[in-house]
Amino acid sequence: MRRAKIVATLGPSTDDIEVIKKLINSGLNVARLNMSHGDHQDHKRRLDLVRSASKELGKEIAVLADLQGPKIRVGTFGNGPVSLINGQKFTITTDEYSGDKEKVSTTYKGLCQDVKKGDALLIDDGKIRLEALEIKGNDVITKVVEGGTISNNKGINLPGVSVNVPALSEKDEKDLIWALENGCDLIALSFVRNSKDIEDVHKIMDKSGRRIPVVAKIEKPQAVSNLEQILQSFDAIMIARGDLGVELPLEQVPLVQKNAIQLARQVGKPVIVATQMLESMISASRPTRAEASDVANAV
Repeated sequence: MRRAKIVATLGPSTDDIEVIKKLINSGLNVARLNMSHGDHQDHKRRLDLVRSASKELGKEIAVLADLQGPKIRVGTFGNGPVSLINGQKFTITTDEYSGDKEKVSTTYKGLCQDVKKGDALLIDDGKIRLEALEIKGNDVITKVVEGGTISNNKGINLPGVSVNVPALSEKDEKDLIWALENGCDLIALSFVRNSKDIEDVHKIMDKSGRRIPVVAKIEKPQAVSNLEQILQSFDAIMIARGDLGVELPLEQVPLVQKNAIQLARQVGKPVIVATQMLESMISASRPTRAEASDVANAV
């Protein structure tokens, strides 16, 4: 029996029962529903496909609902994407504002309280890097360190900043209730910071009368610092290397991964390694040698 399991994310390209059956026959163990994209109708269709294919093949497949989490984002731009140039000033405001080349709004109203002069603000998974120069009223005035094109609703990462946001957003609560009502087997909680972040999840589960395992996604420096306590409270962890690689220096990510796997094994908790795993196989039939080494290193 293969001890290492395979998690695969479902999307539009897998919206066919024959494709799902091929995935299962190729070794799929857990089907992931990414709650950041699509609506409940999309997720229900995919969930039903997995259940039908699983029943036909006589193989049990778990379904993981991955909650979006309280992601901080920029607002929208009135006239489409804008280009930020190295050295220019760019303002992020908590006020309502139609974005332009000099200023944009943010979804996070507490930004001015959490950010201080000198802090880095990374946009679109680190493609654009800003440095906070001044906090003035509801505005964070920044300098563009690494420019690029910015468009609507791109994510903002604040490396090293302790952000005062709830563990569950309003959308997450609705998605969690949907997942419980529709028979999902696992929940993944994004942007976990400490062991207490599971409490609100359990409250909602208890109200629904159904508790299922909760996976803590390790993608914040605070989670790395609190890893042992998180492992005690959560049922499993996921090393989410995408956001983690933005929040931490790139060279630290493999060290965090190795340490997290070791700690999880010590306490007998499952650990998932995610992001860019065999990514070249989106367009190629075989993985690269480096990707094969990546998989071997994870297991």
